[in-house]
Amino acid sequence: MSVKAVVVLKGDPKVSGTIKFEQKGSSVVVTGSVSGLTPGQHGFHVHEFGDNTNGCTSAGPHYNPFGKEHGAPTDANRHVGDLGNVTAGADGVAKVNIEDKQLALSGANSIIGRSLVIHADVDDLGKGGHELSKTTGNAGGRLACGVIGVTNA
Repeated sequence: MSVKAVVVLKGDPKVSGTIKFEQKGSSVVVTGSVSGLTPGQHGFHVHEFGDNTNGCTSAGPHYNPFGKEHGAPTDANRHVGDLGNVTAGADGVAKVNIEDKQLALSGANSIIGRSLVIHADVDDLGKGGHELSKTTGNAGGRLACGVIGVTNA
């Protein structure tokens, strides 16, 4: 049986979504949708803490157990939590379909119990030259977040 997880994103009154995670071999498949976004790209990251007591701020920095710089999902030098961008269409909905080899749903570096955050702006994937590029991708404010939990669905 494969391990599965889910997160319900809440925060900005207009932004919400449900994202599912499923371990498939050495990859985790991430699917779902987020609505209420401005059209365009939005940073999409797993953050260190499963703590949303102070909104999305208390989720902490990107999940980075190996102490690497921020990067694109395809970069060797990236945070485990760096999932790049999702793109919202003219209707404000971003459909998510990502396969990632650094995420894990079990073991010492599991993302279960951590937060997923969708950001206001595009993630520059560590290549923007801004002072925040190598830590956050300069992806802007945190629009919505939720704690990743185990599911049987």
